Amino acid sequence: MLRHLAIATAIALGTVVVAAPAFAQSAPSAPTSNAATPQAVVEDITNKLDTQIADHKAQLQNNKPKLVAEINEIFLPHFDTDWASILVLGMHARDATPEQRSRFAKAFYTSLTNRYAEGLLSYTKGTVKVLPFAGELNPKYTVVKTQVTTDDKKQIAVNYVFHQAADGQWKAYDVIIEGISYITNYRNQVDAEIKKEGLDKLIAELETQGDKALQQMEQEDKGNGAK
Repeated sequence: MLRHLAIATAIALGTVVVAAPAFAQSAPSAPTSNAATPQAVVEDITNKLDTQIADHKAQLQNNKPKLVAEINEIFLPHFDTDWASILVLGMHARDATPEQRSRFAKAFYTSLTNRYAEGLLSYTKGTVKVLPFAGELNPKYTVVKTQVTTDDKKQIAVNYVFHQAADGQWKAYDVIIEGISYITNYRNQVDAEIKKEGLDKLIAELETQGDKALQQMEQEDKGNGAK
């Protein structure tokens, strides 16, 4: 199944995009009148994928820095990167120093971007269908469902998980693809690597080897029986 998830994976990478996290999180504030709803946020992402990726694939094909910049512009404003990074580190976040958390965040984000960026070059208009929102807005856990159609016409459920950040804006912090949470998936992999070789070594490998270190971590996870 994983070979059919290239586009969905690239679209989802923003949920584990991490950048210099603050360890403590403030309580969500009351909704602001001009805060975009989670549904509107996902629709904005899909519109930008159409105009900034699908319409410019030829220019992006051989310009990876530009592709990465476009991904950052599309996803980063809509994701709570601080919270996502803490969730990926899991129990190790509490024991890590501020410097370790910052280095891990930067290295992990860079590795993820380089690992999955080129998957978006297969993106075509209409690949993502945002489904009608059902239910009430929950400031801690609200899900927006989408349906991704791959190039071989397979349909994949991709659900964005939102909460309301301290500034009142709705931001995603996880993506669930075919029932698999990317936060949980990478937290399990990171946990195994830290237990095996320590946080400092994992950070160093991500900093020096980038996406190759991430790919090796994923392969080891599969070798241990993960699906």
